[in-house]
Amino acid sequence: MTGHVPAAISSTERVRLAVYHGFAGTGRAPDVPELAALTGLAHDHVRRELRSLHASHDLVLDAQDNDRIVMAHPFASVPLGFSVMGAHTLWWGGCAWDSFAMPHLLRDEPDVLVATRCPACDTPHAWVVGRGAPPPGGQVAHFLTPMRHVWDDVVRSCGNQRMFCSAGCVDSWLRQTGQQRGYVMDLDTLWRFASDWYTGRLDPGYIRRDPASATAYFAGVGLRGSFWGLPDTVD
Repeated sequence: MTGHVPAAISSTERVRLAVYHGFAGTGRAPDVPELAALTGLAHDHVRRELRSLHASHDLVLDAQDNDRIVMAHPFASVPLGFSVMGAHTLWWGGCAWDSFAMPHLLRDEPDVLVATRCPACDTPHAWVVGRGAPPPGGQVAHFLTPMRHVWDDVVRSCGNQRMFCSAGCVDSWLRQTGQQRGYVMDLDTLWRFASDWYTGRLDPGYIRRDPASATAYFAGVGLRGSFWGLPDTVD
């Protein structure tokens, strides 16, 4: 989005759209003065709306500096293990899930280059991720934090949704760190999972999924078990 955000929508939504389109267009989080210029709101009004959006989980503010936006999923303003390169823009991906979601959300990016390193052995990995089909590869994603606890510390949760060379590297990393095993999925499942999760987030009137619709989405893309609030098997 360029220029001013339309004034015919609520001030909260104007700020939300300005944040998301700022991230989408530049790869970085707009600051309070930029948001004020885009929305026509006073600086203090922008700050109040940012806090409201943080409370509703539409974005994440820095705990020490409430003017600073850390995340507006799938975008991040801090490195959490992934870079996502488009034709003209470079983003930090918030996690494996968010990085694979980028081309599905960004209409002008039919594919992106997602790059990371295996946390266990430091092997570099990169995939061209597009909207048509999952990228090839034998790597796996490991999600450490069950969905019911993700927002307890969302930055830590996202920082531990990582890509590994294999399930063996996941096991090695768990031994190294003393963490409990979370959920492991292959690239095909990760791609399906990411493909429709953020649909509409750049549009006016977007509403986050409620818990029931979220768990239905998880089941529909092939996720299973209590980690996602779902049964372990399907009849």
